[in-house]
Amino acid sequence: MKDSSVAQKILDEIHKLGKGQQAEVLEFVRSLTRSEMEGVPGKTLLRFAGTIDREDLAKMTETIQADCESVYSNG
Repeated sequence: MKDSSVAQKILDEIHKLGKGQQAEVLEFVRSLTRSEMEGVPGKTLLRFAGTIDREDLAKMTETIQADCESVYSNG
């Protein structure tokens, strides 16, 4: 498949969206093309290591595992 064909298919789908959804798509595409990562270096987060209670970590793990198997539609 040619790149231009992919781009055209994307444009065709975008034209079906409302203005709000088009703005969301634009922001998403811009996030993909940003060359600089946002955030902080991991080294600065080390002070938080070990601060979450084991019980809370277990709940978080359980929730992540359960929800990663789910699919939610916007419609």
